[in-house]
Amino acid sequence: VQVVESGGGLVPPGGSLRLSCAASGFAFSRSDTIWYRQAPGKAREFVARIVNGGVRTNYADSVKGRFTISGDNDTNTVYLQLNILKPADTAKYYCYSAVGGRGYWGQGTQVTVSS
Repeated sequence: VQVVESGGGLVPPGGSLRLSCAASGFAFSRSDTIWYRQAPGKAREFVARIVNGGVRTNYADSVKGRFTISGDNDTNTVYLQLNILKPADTAKYYCYSAVGGRGYWGQGTQVTVSS
């Protein structure tokens, strides 16, 4: 059982990225999956959440209107679309999935917003 993130990179301010969180060993449609991020020297913070494949979604105020979380049951992947990126969004982004009473962290993917 694991989750694996991908899709990070270096983009200029105002740019976009799509992060992926691919699950193996369980179905995202039955999970509570959260994207967190952690910038150097700062605490890990909540970014967005999707419950049971999209029944409910939540966002941090700092990303509302710019980021979109979604799930694809066919590929068993949760996506985080990042638009209108700002330098303050620079961080390592982590996917966390809770299912069946257990939680699983991915290794993270780096997002750097810089000109």
